[in-house]
Amino acid sequence: MTEHGGISEFQIDALQEVSNIGLGNAATSLAELLNKKVDISAPKAYFIEMERVFSLVGGLEEAVACVNLSLEGDISGTVMFIFTEQSALKLVDMLTGQEAGSTVELDAMGASAVQEIGNVLTGSFLNAIGGMTGLVMRTTVPMYAFDMMGAILSASIVASGHCDDKVLVIETLFFQANDHIKGHFFLLPETGALNKLFEAIGIPAEC
Repeated sequence: MTEHGGISEFQIDALQEVSNIGLGNAATSLAELLNKKVDISAPKAYFIEMERVFSLVGGLEEAVACVNLSLEGDISGTVMFIFTEQSALKLVDMLTGQEAGSTVELDAMGASAVQEIGNVLTGSFLNAIGGMTGLVMRTTVPMYAFDMMGAILSASIVASGHCDDKVLVIETLFFQANDHIKGHFFLLPETGALNKLFEAIGIPAEC
């Protein structure tokens, strides 16, 4: 069976299904927040080595908006929802009802909007997973940052004490009218956390 750095194809397929349900729930919550219909593309779930994360969203010096939460309970780790600068600007326009392209910088109000959306998306996603698996997952108060990708990720790794060498990445596109927003959901699990998730969805860790 094909493996992705120790993660089997079967496990990846299971995560893909979990991601579909979680992000579907998140899209519904986002639509309610915006009071507009929001569609999502089929999410891509995969694992990558920690060093590859830095280049995934455009490189170390790419400016990104990040909503960061610590995950506690049955699954421990750090969760990040990261948007490129352009996607974050589009998010603010969508939330405030402005025409696309109206927001040109992330001021305090824009930062608050992105933090709220990231919090809603992450909370909805985790609630859906908890409902599927019975796992109890609590999140801390979300932290917002707008900085270079390298600085944000480095600070998150140091703060979380992350020690697993694999990062779960879920990549999706949110569509609203003729616009689309690309988001990356990262789970930096503490050692053993992924095994608990696989066991909860009925897949042996060694599958």
